Amino acid sequence: MSHLPSFSEHAPTEGRPPLSRRAKAAIIVQFLLNEGADVPLSSLPEDLQAELTLQLGRMRYIDRATLNAVVEEFSQELDGVGLSFPGDMAGALSALEGKISARTAARLRKEAGVRQSGDPWERIGALPEERIAAIASAEAIEVAAVMLSKINSAKAASVLAQLPGDRARRITYAVSMTSGISPEAVDRIGLSLAAQLDAEPPRAFAKRADERVGAILNYAATAKRDEVLEGLEETDRDFAEAVRRAIFTFADIPARLRKQDVPKITRDVPPEQLTVAIAAASSEVDLPAAEYLLENMSKRMAASLREDAAGMSVKGKKGEAAMNAVVSAIRELVSVGEIELKSDEDDDE
Repeated sequence: MSHLPSFSEHAPTEGRPPLSRRAKAAIIVQFLLNEGADVPLSSLPEDLQAELTLQLGRMRYIDRATLNAVVEEFSQELDGVGLSFPGDMAGALSALEGKISARTAARLRKEAGVRQSGDPWERIGALPEERIAAIASAEAIEVAAVMLSKINSAKAASVLAQLPGDRARRITYAVSMTSGISPEAVDRIGLSLAAQLDAEPPRAFAKRADERVGAILNYAATAKRDEVLEGLEETDRDFAEAVRRAIFTFADIPARLRKQDVPKITRDVPPEQLTVAIAAASSEVDLPAAEYLLENMSKRMAASLREDAAGMSVKGKKGEAAMNAVVSAIRELVSVGEIELKSDEDDDE
């Protein structure tokens, strides 16, 4: 065994040099692994992961007394720690994520040259389809092929549908040529794309302009909403069309709300308010929405609401407020992910 480096030569016994901290760390890690513990070494910086692996490879065995001494020292160090800190700017920013404003975090990352932590592909995969499509349009075909291979397949299909036909075909063909790409190259592409996201200036608004205008007009009186949309048509026809798609009103319920989700709406809207909304929906535009709600809720509730609404005469702001309450309940359920509105081409299951 003389040709093998013996750890016992470095054991903290009389006449022998003490163990290095690196060797002690390797002992503790090996001890925890032997005990079946899940040691999250991937969270360490890559250079420390490499050093630890090399140290483990150099060591062969230690005696029981040395193991006990190292474990005892490690336990004492843990007991003596009152509070630990991240130790660097990257760790501090990760610890404070969600606690400080996104604008401050972005500025500090830029000043310190720290990229956002975590898997870059998870960040890219979480982007809206429109944003991924924009990246796929701007990047090289090969980069776009790797990106679409790393994100959710359903989202990748939606992204392809938004691209011009020729580019979508070229990217699809390029996917077939990615089988030989190395994991390191995929990581570099992900980090490069994530770096571009980090370099973008922070936006004051999370939603697009058409979505924000649509949300405002959802709660406007019908006459005012029509007036604004007519004005937008004259100024910017494309933007006006985008706003129309973003608007969800009481009249849109039959086309956008799934039948099986109607009972969830009746649960969240007080019966008296729902009664007023149904009574107010007497116009040719709103009546189908009221009937759609009544047809897809419990028969007992529908009969009760019909009877109560029949004796009401609701006009003006009171009726619009009640219908807006129903719309608000629907949008709230959509925002928390409990229901999903249909697109224009979807059918009820």
